[in-house]
Amino acid sequence: MRGLFVGRFQPFHRGHLGLVRQVLDRTPRARLLLVIGSAEQSYTWENPFTAGERFEMIDRALAEARLDRVDVVPVADISRHALWVRYLEGLLPPFDRVYSHNPLTVHLFERAGYATESPGWIDRPHLEGARIRERLARGEEVRPLVPPAVAGFLREVGGAERLRLLRPAGRAGRTARRN
Repeated sequence: MRGLFVGRFQPFHRGHLGLVRQVLDRTPRARLLLVIGSAEQSYTWENPFTAGERFEMIDRALAEARLDRVDVVPVADISRHALWVRYLEGLLPPFDRVYSHNPLTVHLFERAGYATESPGWIDRPHLEGARIRERLARGEEVRPLVPPAVAGFLREVGGAERLRLLRPAGRAGRTARRN
């Protein structure tokens, strides 16, 4: 058995890690394909990190958590919802269950005949990529929201500085002042 979990992981946070744990706990012998969606996109507010950077964040977090039944695969968008499931079937090894909270993802996979499941959210009000990106851009602490390995990686790649550069104009006034 192999499950599929698709996300952009911008950045990979404790909620994502918790969902991976939930899926692996439910299926003790199964593997999980963790698909980095929108892999071709980077250096935008919504997708600030490259596919390689997201892969590294996830790889480090999974190693730190000692989760070894996960295969991470970056996948570029095709912008054709009607073909998306077949596109993934052609790129990935076989999978039989899809885990997602995204209603469109669930709909597309169910329509293609896959079993889907939406594991419980983990601290959704705080563990959301957009909120974490905003906190990073303001220079606020994100260590409680991301695995330690991810916090270290974000410092290495200058994640906060990149997000300040990419912040949409309407958000510019929210930067934390530094002395």
